[in-house]
Amino acid sequence: MDLHLLWFLLLGVLLGGYAVLDGFDLGVGILHPFLARTDGERRVFMNAIGPTWDGNEVWLITFGGALFAAFPDAYATLFSGFYLALMAVLFALILRAVSLEFRSKLDPGAWRAFWDFLFFLGSFLAAVLLGVAGGNVVMGIPIGRNWEFTGNFLTLLRPFPILTGLLTAALMALHGASFLQMKTAGDLRKRINGAARKIYWVFLVLFLATLAWGYLKAPYLKSNFQAHPWGWAVVGAAVLVLLWHYRCLLKEKPGRAFLGSTILTLGAIFLFAFSLFPNLLISSTDQAWNMTIYNASSSQKTLATMAVIAGVGMPIVLLYTAFVYWVFRGKVQIEETSY
Repeated sequence: MDLHLLWFLLLGVLLGGYAVLDGFDLGVGILHPFLARTDGERRVFMNAIGPTWDGNEVWLITFGGALFAAFPDAYATLFSGFYLALMAVLFALILRAVSLEFRSKLDPGAWRAFWDFLFFLGSFLAAVLLGVAGGNVVMGIPIGRNWEFTGNFLTLLRPFPILTGLLTAALMALHGASFLQMKTAGDLRKRINGAARKIYWVFLVLFLATLAWGYLKAPYLKSNFQAHPWGWAVVGAAVLVLLWHYRCLLKEKPGRAFLGSTILTLGAIFLFAFSLFPNLLISSTDQAWNMTIYNASSSQKTLATMAVIAGVGMPIVLLYTAFVYWVFRGKVQIEETSY
């Protein structure tokens, strides 16, 4: 068994799990100030994700830990080069968490309006910054001879990563709207459905622009599609799911719409990984200094030991996650102990 490939795939599973689960959390936060008109509706939005948001973020922490253990050199280069950006992501996630916990401590008024704004700001910044990080990884970053990041924070703010940041925010908003339709009813659900249809077109334009730009401006992406033509089948499937998702929105089928946005999110993660493989980080300075799953990995023994641990732990995590969502299924009901 190629343990390097196995851990590349497992990292993709962890990143995909985070994108799907915390993705709709971020989307709910992005939509919160625009669609929730009353304090009661804002509480519905927050309680839709209240029982699960903190558990969803664990997937990102696990992804970072697995990257550190399986590919420590790539972890060191990535976290040193993206230090300020990742601290900004952490700050944004903290803003969201604090907003959820503090908002309901006082009666409606300036206090709640303040935390509502921070809830939106933290969610939007986290989605955009994570997308910007992904865009930089795909397009390549300045890595020197000793795998040291030779750029600065402004190096990361290039047009393509900013585009992928906006794409990520739009996808999360669409995913969040699809989730909220399952948790709400009546006029609020119709309002969310109408907003989802508009967000859909924004996402579609950004998706096509990102796909075309990446294919034309990153030669190694083109070579991956040429070497593995089946990758185009995934792109074609994504287009079909896009069409089906919009049909679900028109028919007001919230469960199917959420399934569609989930598949789109996983498809985006797949295309991200497909674009990189077998690289982890691409050097825009010299392709000879790319960090791959083979030259930046831990020892075979470490990878094998981790594989055993993952084989035992990941099924338990998946079962527990499924159980939690089953327990908290259904429409949101506001109670005295709710957010």
